[in-house]
Amino acid sequence: MLFHTLLLVKNMNKISYSAPGKVILSGEHTVVYGKPAIVCAIDKRLTLTITPAKKTHYLDTIVPIIESIVIAFLKERNELIKQVSYIYEISSKIPIGRGLGSSAAYSAVFAAGLLELFTGREWSTTTINMCAYKIEQYFHKNCSGVDVSTSVIGGLIYYRKEFEFLKTISSLSIKIPKKMSDSLLLIDTGKPEESTAEMIQKVGTLFKTDIKKIEQLLVDIEKTTKKLVLSLMKEDTLLFKESIQKNEQYLEMMGVVSHSTSSFIKKMIPFGKGKVTGGGGYKSSSGYILFICDNREECEKELKNKNIPYSRFIPSYTGLKKEI
Repeated sequence: MLFHTLLLVKNMNKISYSAPGKVILSGEHTVVYGKPAIVCAIDKRLTLTITPAKKTHYLDTIVPIIESIVIAFLKERNELIKQVSYIYEISSKIPIGRGLGSSAAYSAVFAAGLLELFTGREWSTTTINMCAYKIEQYFHKNCSGVDVSTSVIGGLIYYRKEFEFLKTISSLSIKIPKKMSDSLLLIDTGKPEESTAEMIQKVGTLFKTDIKKIEQLLVDIEKTTKKLVLSLMKEDTLLFKESIQKNEQYLEMMGVVSHSTSSFIKKMIPFGKGKVTGGGGYKSSSGYILFICDNREECEKELKNKNIPYSRFIPSYTGLKKEI
């Protein structure tokens, strides 16, 4: 393997990529155990801009680790690597630690940006996704890869990982029907005390101690995930609501939803149905809730009266994108 030092060219172009966050509609946690998940990219994006410089300036300690992962990825492919010093800037509208895929978008843009920086060429989304998955594993040890796949590809993703070498990543041609997406909100219960990695580990511990319970939950959530996909294809709002409600019940049985979050969702039943999306949290807050309103205006009025932060759910059908 050759490793050359590239002299900085004064007018060398900046490299900039953006990637969307995501919302898991159904299948969080179970996707780690070979079951399917249906995930949608959202319009909240994270942008990375890399500028060649005389000396690399790291704004945090994670980036040198990410850099080493990308270089190792290239070495495995016997690629000619150019050593380029750089500075970088990150801007993001994706809330951190709330289950909306901030680390996945972060992994996606750094994979794309550094692959291009160190080789001088753009890479396919398939290869970027593979590299981003390795970065995401640093953040969330036993992650499934669904978050980065959604961030890289965009739109609706049906994802299933049987083994590390066998993954089904289906980019669905359908979109969330407008009558559904217009009724969806993302309600913020607050940042969980636990990280996604800790929540994955918690479910793993339950799997070891009560395997029968978890195996049944895996089967039940898989059925719910498939029903939710059918609800989107048939534009069946009632089935969609039922699937959301069932998914939440199973997540609570799995122990990834806090008592306060569970109580809040129950109090909101007069206004619609909701579920935790993402890793969750059980000590205090559980991150964002995906909520489908019976009447959005009434639901928003209730949330405003109680000073509960929320935002509209807006799907994004654009994945990783080069900005410059």
